[in-house]
Amino acid sequence: MKNIAKYAIITCAACLAIVGCAKKEPPKTEPTTEPAPAAEAAAPEQPALNADSLAAEQARLEAERLEAERARLEALINQIMSEDVYFDFDRFELTEKAKELLAQVGELLIKEKRFTLTIEGHTDARGTEDYNFTLGAKRAMKVKEFLAAYGIENERMESVSYGKEAPKAQGENEEAYSQNRRANFRVNIKQ
Repeated sequence: MKNIAKYAIITCAACLAIVGCAKKEPPKTEPTTEPAPAAEAAAPEQPALNADSLAAEQARLEAERLEAERARLEALINQIMSEDVYFDFDRFELTEKAKELLAQVGELLIKEKRFTLTIEGHTDARGTEDYNFTLGAKRAMKVKEFLAAYGIENERMESVSYGKEAPKAQGENEEAYSQNRRANFRVNIKQ
């Protein structure tokens, strides 16, 4: 009987321990605001990725802007260089059509201050070499004077004469001669 009483006491104690543990609530703790060690390691990488992607996006946008600006400048240069100022036979005075064209060129040059201009004077094949170089120089100078009066700074322009040495059209007829009596433009961009 002694053993049964011992056994009963041990069983009751075990039951009380089990019941006591089952009802016991876990201790309450406040959540911590400190990130876990793994989160700390990931946190610096995320801003780095954002900074890298932001830098890449800015570089892409800058490249697009530069390409658009290059295309715009190329279009303006082509517009100026595609036009020639034509002159009457043995003359260097500007025609009304030439003045209209030069006003358009002047407007482009006023808008784009980085452009410098070389004005090339040409003649047809008739006349002596000296005479044609002089006439080509007078034609180029007349264009330069018009643009200077329009508001383009002299230091942005230079003139050169090719005389009859650089014809636009080959041939010894009035059609070829009329295309060669001209001043044309070479545009540069100052840095």
